[in-house]
Amino acid sequence: MKIPTILKHKPVIVSENYENVDGRYAYNSDAKGLSLGLAQWNDRGKIDISAKVWRYTGEKWSRQSEELPLHRVLDLAILVCRAKLHFQEAYRYEKLYDTEKPVIDRVGLQGDAMTVAVCTDNEKINEDIKLFSQSLSNDDELLGERLSTLSRILKEMGY
Repeated sequence: MKIPTILKHKPVIVSENYENVDGRYAYNSDAKGLSLGLAQWNDRGKIDISAKVWRYTGEKWSRQSEELPLHRVLDLAILVCRAKLHFQEAYRYEKLYDTEKPVIDRVGLQGDAMTVAVCTDNEKINEDIKLFSQSLSNDDELLGERLSTLSRILKEMGY
Protein backbone atom coordinates (compact mmCIF):
# COMPACT_ATOMS: atom_id res chain seq x y z
CA MET A 1 0.00 0.00 0.00
CA LYS A 2 1.40 3.37 -1.01
CA ILE A 3 1.85 6.04 1.67
CA PRO A 4 -0.13 9.19 0.81
CA THR A 5 1.93 12.10 -0.46
CA ILE A 6 -0.86 14.68 -0.62
CA LEU A 7 -1.24 15.16 3.15
CA LYS A 8 0.58 17.69 5.32
CA HIS A 9 3.45 15.31 6.21
CA LYS A 10 5.60 15.08 3.07
CA PRO A 11 7.34 11.66 2.93
CA VAL A 12 10.92 11.61 1.64
CA ILE A 13 12.24 8.20 2.83
CA VAL A 14 9.63 5.44 3.21
CA SER A 15 9.10 1.85 4.26
CA GLU A 16 5.83 0.94 2.59
CA ASN A 17 5.86 -2.68 3.67
CA TYR A 18 6.12 -2.03 7.41
CA GLU A 19 3.01 -4.13 8.08
CA ASN A 20 5.12 -7.19 7.15
CA VAL A 21 7.72 -6.55 9.86
CA ASP A 22 5.69 -4.83 12.62
CA GLY A 23 6.84 -7.10 15.44
CA ARG A 24 4.21 -9.51 16.69
CA TYR A 25 1.65 -7.76 14.44
CA ALA A 26 3.57 -8.67 11.26
CA TYR A 27 1.26 -9.39 8.31
CA ASN A 28 -1.74 -8.35 10.41
CA SER A 29 -0.98 -4.74 11.27
CA ASP A 30 -2.82 -1.50 10.72
CA ALA A 31 0.61 0.22 10.67
CA LYS A 32 1.14 0.01 6.92
CA GLY A 33 4.21 2.18 6.56
CA LEU A 34 6.87 4.35 8.12
CA SER A 35 8.23 7.53 6.66
CA LEU A 36 10.79 10.21 7.30
CA GLY A 37 9.79 13.47 5.73
CA LEU A 38 8.94 17.12 6.14
CA ALA A 39 6.88 17.62 9.26
CA GLN A 40 3.24 18.64 9.04
CA TRP A 41 3.80 21.41 11.60
CA ASN A 42 6.38 23.22 9.44
CA ASP A 43 5.92 26.97 9.13
CA ARG A 44 7.21 29.04 6.24
CA GLY A 45 10.99 29.20 6.39
CA LYS A 46 11.21 26.66 9.21
CA ILE A 47 11.71 23.05 8.18
CA ASP A 48 11.68 20.09 10.55
CA ILE A 49 12.02 16.42 9.68
CA SER A 50 9.65 13.99 11.35
CA ALA A 51 9.08 10.26 11.47
CA LYS A 52 5.55 9.01 10.88
CA VAL A 53 3.80 5.71 11.46
CA TRP A 54 1.02 5.42 8.88
CA ARG A 55 -2.05 3.49 10.06
CA TYR A 56 -4.82 2.33 7.75
CA THR A 57 -8.21 1.13 9.05
CA GLY A 58 -9.04 -0.88 5.96
CA GLU A 59 -11.14 1.97 4.64
CA LYS A 60 -9.10 5.15 5.20
CA TRP A 61 -5.86 6.51 6.60
CA SER A 62 -6.30 6.72 10.36
CA ARG A 63 -6.12 9.82 12.53
CA GLN A 64 -4.17 7.60 14.92
CA SER A 65 -1.19 7.77 12.60
CA GLU A 66 1.65 9.22 14.67
CA GLU A 67 4.19 11.82 13.65
CA LEU A 68 7.25 12.47 15.82
CA PRO A 69 10.29 14.75 15.52
CA LEU A 70 13.40 12.63 14.90
CA HIS A 71 14.97 13.51 18.25
CA ARG A 72 11.90 12.07 20.00
CA VAL A 73 12.20 8.85 18.00
CA LEU A 74 15.80 8.56 19.23
CA ASP A 75 14.79 9.52 22.78
CA LEU A 76 12.24 6.67 22.71
CA ALA A 77 14.99 4.31 21.50
CA ILE A 78 17.19 5.47 24.40
CA LEU A 79 14.31 4.90 26.82
CA VAL A 80 13.68 1.39 25.45
CA CYS A 81 17.37 0.51 25.71
CA ARG A 82 17.69 1.85 29.23
CA ALA A 83 14.55 0.00 30.35
CA LYS A 84 15.78 -3.22 28.76
CA LEU A 85 19.12 -2.82 30.52
CA HIS A 86 17.35 -2.30 33.86
CA PHE A 87 15.27 -5.45 33.46
CA GLN A 88 18.36 -7.56 32.76
CA GLU A 89 19.21 -7.10 36.46
CA ALA A 90 15.73 -6.41 37.90
CA TYR A 91 15.41 -9.95 39.29
CA ARG A 92 17.70 -8.79 42.10
CA TYR A 93 14.89 -6.70 43.55
CA GLU A 94 11.84 -8.19 45.22
CA LYS A 95 9.54 -5.82 43.31
CA LEU A 96 11.77 -5.67 40.20
CA TYR A 97 13.05 -2.22 41.17
CA ASP A 98 14.61 -0.47 44.14
CA THR A 99 11.58 0.92 45.99
CA GLU A 100 13.87 3.32 47.86
CA LYS A 101 15.38 4.59 44.60
CA PRO A 102 12.90 4.34 41.70
CA VAL A 103 15.09 6.50 39.45
CA ILE A 104 16.91 4.05 37.19
CA ASP A 105 19.17 6.51 35.43
CA ARG A 106 19.72 10.08 34.33
CA VAL A 107 20.79 10.10 30.71
CA GLY A 108 22.73 13.25 29.82
CA LEU A 109 21.25 15.14 26.87
CA GLN A 110 21.72 18.77 25.81
CA GLY A 111 23.25 20.01 29.05
CA ASP A 112 20.61 18.36 31.24
CA ALA A 113 19.49 14.78 31.72
CA MET A 114 16.48 12.65 30.80
CA THR A 115 15.29 10.92 33.95
CA VAL A 116 14.43 7.25 33.52
CA ALA A 117 12.39 5.99 36.46
CA VAL A 118 9.81 3.47 37.56
CA CYS A 119 6.40 5.18 37.68
CA THR A 120 5.59 4.86 41.37
CA ASP A 121 2.51 7.06 40.87
CA ASN A 122 0.92 4.07 39.12
CA GLU A 123 -1.24 2.57 41.87
CA LYS A 124 -0.83 -0.89 40.30
CA ILE A 125 2.91 -0.59 39.65
CA ASN A 126 3.73 -3.84 41.47
CA GLU A 127 1.44 -5.81 39.13
CA ASP A 128 2.20 -3.77 36.03
CA ILE A 129 5.97 -3.97 36.36
CA LYS A 130 5.76 -7.78 36.46
CA LEU A 131 3.62 -7.75 33.29
CA PHE A 132 6.06 -5.30 31.67
CA SER A 133 9.02 -7.49 32.57
CA GLN A 134 7.29 -10.60 31.24
CA SER A 135 6.42 -8.83 27.99
CA LEU A 136 10.04 -7.70 27.56
CA SER A 137 11.12 -11.29 28.12
CA ASN A 138 8.54 -12.62 25.63
CA ASP A 139 9.72 -10.12 23.01
CA ASP A 140 13.43 -10.62 23.68
CA GLU A 141 14.18 -12.18 20.28
CA LEU A 142 12.10 -9.56 18.45
CA LEU A 143 13.77 -6.65 20.26
CA GLY A 144 17.21 -8.26 20.21
CA GLU A 145 17.16 -8.54 16.42
CA ARG A 146 16.31 -4.84 16.08
CA LEU A 147 18.86 -3.76 18.68
CA SER A 148 21.59 -5.78 16.97
CA THR A 149 20.68 -4.19 13.66
CA LEU A 150 20.67 -0.74 15.24
CA SER A 151 24.06 -1.43 16.85
CA ARG A 152 25.54 -2.56 13.51
CA ILE A 153 24.26 0.54 11.70
CA LEU A 154 25.48 2.86 14.48
CA LYS A 155 28.94 1.26 14.24
CA GLU A 156 28.90 1.73 10.45
CA MET A 157 28.13 5.41 11.10
CA GLY A 158 31.09 5.70 13.45
CA TYR A 159 29.18 5.73 16.76
